[in-house]
Amino acid sequence: MSLSDLPALNACLNGASAILLCAGFFFIKKGNKVAHRNCMIAALCTSTLFLASYVTYHVGMQRLHGEAHTSFQDPAWFRPIYLTILFTHLVLAIAIVPMVIMTVIRAARKDFEKHARIARWTWPAWMYVSVTGVIIYLILYQIFPQR
Repeated sequence: MSLSDLPALNACLNGASAILLCAGFFFIKKGNKVAHRNCMIAALCTSTLFLASYVTYHVGMQRLHGEAHTSFQDPAWFRPIYLTILFTHLVLAIAIVPMVIMTVIRAARKDFEKHARIARWTWPAWMYVSVTGVIIYLILYQIFPQR
């Protein structure tokens, strides 16, 4: 696997996280706590693998090309849309790290009332970050490939 394979891997990991988050939500609504826990732990694992791969890719790009990020230039008319998606994705990606940690700690301590209270905020933010991660990949590498 080369550095150029990592963006596609990252999109797959984000997509897997989104699917696992949906499944976990479904299971808790059905009262299946064990399946919910397993899906959420798997979502946490795929998101952690994503983060490791993301950092590896951007550090590698910085070392090889002197630039860590792909710059979106063309088409110019779509750039503001892309940047809006990217900005909201990045802000929530930073915000969800402590939220996920608190949510997991509360579940591990079996403080399910507090767990549910924060999970109401954590789940949609985490879902948004996972889905927009896939969208960003599609925009940058498939729909409008940048040079």
